[in-house]
Order: sequence, then C-alpha cells, then structure tokens
Amino acid sequence: MAKNKGIDKGDERLEVVEEALSKTEQFIESNQKPLIIVVSAIVLIVLGYFGLNKYYFQPREREAETQMFMAEKYFESDSLNKALYGDGNNPGFFDIIDDFGSTKAGNLACYYAGVSLLKQGEFEESIKYLNKFSSDDHMVGAMGLGAIGDAYLELNQTEKAADQYLKAAKHRENELTTPMFLFKAGQTYELLGNYKKAVEVYENIKTDYPSSNEGRNVEKYITRANNLLQ
Repeated sequence: MAKNKGIDKGDERLEVVEEALSKTEQFIESNQKPLIIVVSAIVLIVLGYFGLNKYYFQPREREAETQMFMAEKYFESDSLNKALYGDGNNPGFFDIIDDFGSTKAGNLACYYAGVSLLKQGEFEESIKYLNKFSSDDHMVGAMGLGAIGDAYLELNQTEKAADQYLKAAKHRENELTTPMFLFKAGQTYELLGNYKKAVEVYENIKTDYPSSNEGRNVEKYITRANNLLQ
C-alpha cells in the first residue's frame, strides 16, 4: 500500500513538471515575436559594445597616448607652457583633455595639467584640474590628492590642506606615500596650532611606518609638538 502511495506521489510530481513545461511552451508560443526581439536586442547590445571597444575606444586610447607623448616630455623637462599649451606641432595637456577627455590618457592629462599649474602658481586652476583626475594607482592617485593639499596650503586654506593630506595618506596605504602625506598633515596641523592632532599623526608614522624616511626622523617632531602642546 505504501508503495502505491509513493508511486502516486511520483506521478503527481511528474504531472506538475509536465504542466509547468506545457505552460512554458504556451508562453513561448504566445510571445515568440517579443521574445525574439528582446533576445536580438541583447545580442546587438553585446556585439555593439565589443565592436565599439575594439574599433573605437581602443584606437582612440592609443591615439591619445601618442598625442600626449611630447607634452609628457615637456613636463619632465619643466617646459610647462609647452606641456600645457603645446608647441605648435604637438598638442599640450589642455588639448588632450579637450579632445580625449573620456580616455585614460585624457584623465592622466588632468593630473599633469594640475601639477603644471601648481608649479606656475595658478593654485585655483590647479585644484580644478586635479579634482577632475582620479586613479586607483597607489602612487599617482595619492600624488594627485596630495597636490590638491599643496594648492590649498598656498591659498592659505590650511584646514582644507590638512584634510587633503590625510585623504592622500589613506589612498591605498603604502610605505612611501602614506608616511609622506601623514608628515605633511602633521606639519600643517602645527601651522594651525592643533598640536594634539599633529602629535597623533606623527605617532601614527612612528607606529606604522618606522622604517620610512619620515618614520626615522619623526621622534623630534613628536617631541616638539608635545612641548608646544604643554
């Protein structure tokens, strides 16, 4: 008797599955045309994406890198006007930003332009371009954020500078840029007269980055800030 019940339950499950399959088939038959349109649209979007990437974005990226080569050379040799504006034959960073702003090279050009303007004393313009730049790279990303801090400091916006240095220090923390910008933050807090915060930042360097250049010399800054605090 128990056997028969088991068979009955098995038959019931089979009927449920068959019914579900039947309903699915009916749905597909009833909506065949819309389904074909949806599937075709998805295929076209996928193919379009790969096509755009291969035949538009990648060549555009390569062209931007090629176009920016001379501007980078001028930047390295401190020929900042030519780096920014070009030399008449080769474009400068401003041209790259205008023409290739959506590319990686265009993004990097914002960093170069911001640093160049910072060196030329154009601090507000420097901040504008550096804020357009973003990078996950632990070095360049941190340097871009730190350069904004330098510009704020030159503009006597000291609190903003300190905040920016901390932001740079926390960007993908590492043994080089993190202690460097923590130290800059500490010095900036001293300028603000916030010696308690300065000591806190210096102690962070001493504890977490003792073998860095800043860590090897930070003890005297801790002593000085503590004396000023008392």
